[in-house]
Amino acid sequence: MSASILMLPWLAYGHASPFFELAKSLSAKNFDIYFCSTSVILNTIKETLEDKFSSSIQLIEIKLPCALLPPLCHSSKDLPPHLFPLLMTASESTKPAFCKILDTLKPTIVIYDLFQPWAAEAARERNIPAVFFSIFNAATCSYFEYCRRGCVGICPIPEKYLQEKGSDRVFYFMENIVNGMSIKERLMNIVDLSCNIILCRSSEEVESTYLDYLNTDTTYKELVPVGLLLPKPVYKEDDIGKVVMEWLGKKEPSSVVYVSFGSNYFLSKEEIDEIARGLELSEVDFIWVVRFHAENKTSLDEALPQGFVERTKGKGIMVEEWAPQAKILGHPSIGGFVSHVGWSSLLEGMGSGVPIISLPMEADQLCNSLLVLEMGVGMEVPKEDKMFKGEDLARVIRHVMVQEEGKLIRNKAKEMSEKIRDKKDDHEINFVAHKLMSLVPPSRCDEW
Repeated sequence: MSASILMLPWLAYGHASPFFELAKSLSAKNFDIYFCSTSVILNTIKETLEDKFSSSIQLIEIKLPCALLPPLCHSSKDLPPHLFPLLMTASESTKPAFCKILDTLKPTIVIYDLFQPWAAEAARERNIPAVFFSIFNAATCSYFEYCRRGCVGICPIPEKYLQEKGSDRVFYFMENIVNGMSIKERLMNIVDLSCNIILCRSSEEVESTYLDYLNTDTTYKELVPVGLLLPKPVYKEDDIGKVVMEWLGKKEPSSVVYVSFGSNYFLSKEEIDEIARGLELSEVDFIWVVRFHAENKTSLDEALPQGFVERTKGKGIMVEEWAPQAKILGHPSIGGFVSHVGWSSLLEGMGSGVPIISLPMEADQLCNSLLVLEMGVGMEVPKEDKMFKGEDLARVIRHVMVQEEGKLIRNKAKEMSEKIRDKKDDHEINFVAHKLMSLVPPSRCDEW
């Protein structure tokens, strides 16, 4: 009988995916894993569950007892912003069902996410060690911790950068009230509840400065990096993917810019207009993935500036909703990635050696964009009054992809790709496994 871990990610695929990668890594270290989520998340996970993990990773469904949310809204995907508090309420109301799962499965350890302090409380009530896993990187954790302490002491993020780029975006995120509690209060709660350590999706090779900042702070629990947890690309054979890849195959190496803002950010009409203007002015071939809110469905023709599709015919391809991002980024014709720089997207881009054109929009993305600059693998599009101009986007695209001045960035992106590809997470995962086992009471160790 092995030690068992019950993992409970937040109800978003951007959270579930790194949790699942960590689950696979820990199962290889002889842990039995219970992966707990709603059916809409688990159905996506099933598509990537390889046979070799079928005996060590069990998928455990938890139902949201909220009649106001249809099953397809049991994750943050396509969830209208005004329904997010309702999803939080529904998640919190699963605590009784979660307690029954704990009592039935009796896991050795619980690993929980940002919005689930109640899961840690339920585990603590049963003397089960509970550990917070941050899907954010160490730079973001450093800044969150700085905010959590009331912005006193040394700030890990350069003050000049914060002033120039608008730290109010992060402060707003931290002070945002959801169901009667600010994000900052929730962070204080989850950090306090985590048993001795906090897991973080990072590595010494990429973020040694920020890991050192947190681990030399005696008021912070030990931050244990779990590695970058880059998933193996999963390719769906569909018509969209075939069309995109065939189109890419006709383009010159490093000649196409890929534009995508993730699955949870929806561009405003003004942002769409400026991106379209920037792409047209850049004169660079492009693939642009555009997503529309489920409550605000519109056609591409309505959303795009008049005549844009005709003027860019042959130079660009528009994709609605979904595209095989990892496969696209890995194609030799891709020479730049216009991104909101969510951590997962940034890692995919860096892992493929693609220079980053960053347009951070919210939450942790400001810190991620700083990492892009510090590592020298891309440039940030400037903003004024929280809005960017198409002319600036075009200038940055051309600098990064075409001009001689951008050669250093292109070389740095390739070097970072080699570092990430050559890196093995075994050392980190071995240390994580050791740290997790050190939390287990001796009485539980006698059971196996």
